[in-house]
Amino acid sequence: MRLFYFFTILTLMNSCNGNETPDHDSSIETPHVSINEPKTITYQVVNQFPHDTSAYTQGLEIHNGKLYESTGDYENSSLRITDAKSGKVLKKHIMGTSELFGEGITIFKNKIYQLTWESNIAYVYDISNIEKPINTFKWPFEGWGITHDTAGLIISDGTANLYFVDPNTFKVKSTIAVKDNHGPVEYLNELEYVNGYVYANVYQSNNIVKINPETGIVEGMITFNGLMEQSDYIPNRTDVLNGIAYDSISKNFLITGKRWPKMFEIKFNLF
Repeated sequence: MRLFYFFTILTLMNSCNGNETPDHDSSIETPHVSINEPKTITYQVVNQFPHDTSAYTQGLEIHNGKLYESTGDYENSSLRITDAKSGKVLKKHIMGTSELFGEGITIFKNKIYQLTWESNIAYVYDISNIEKPINTFKWPFEGWGITHDTAGLIISDGTANLYFVDPNTFKVKSTIAVKDNHGPVEYLNELEYVNGYVYANVYQSNNIVKINPETGIVEGMITFNGLMEQSDYIPNRTDVLNGIAYDSISKNFLITGKRWPKMFEIKFNLF
């Protein structure tokens, strides 16, 4: 009788302390959030300009009327200033080695931030001198694309993640996963932040996605089928679409790719 009473009290105590394992049917499931299919964004090609076919384009940025470009391909990796209309390279800093592969760039508060691919290093240059970095940071992930909003840096690493990063310490402040109606959107590469949205090349595709950085949801998509062929495609040399730069004066975008012979000025028909 005492043994029965003991087990009865123990059972009641466990129930009161919340130690009882609930049945599966009684668990609370996270409600499913429906995501709408991204809207199709159409465009018009406004102009075409020559582009250096040695440039394995990783990052593209317009700042104070100048076009800044970061290129990859190990020893040929560079940071350069280019005349957009003529394609002429005005200044070039070779920063690549057998181990350093240049990736995306962005310009924030008169500093150029340049990622590298697998070496976990980010370089910082003063806007007035691209020849020598003024600082370096460790970055724990692969370096792919980089842009910025008014608060700091936004970085991609080839996954579906966007990292919001402190520009002074390179510490991750927050992370958001990018998704559309089919699920996570991976291979986010070159980035550009425009009017509250992040635009990202999806690597190895002809797509640029328009991402709401507060929700991670892809709200729009631009597909550039045939644009590479319009760039005087060079077989076995011209590579994938990669390069987005927004011109705040014309309100148009400059789009190019890796070793493309042309750069295109494009007007997005945004919603």
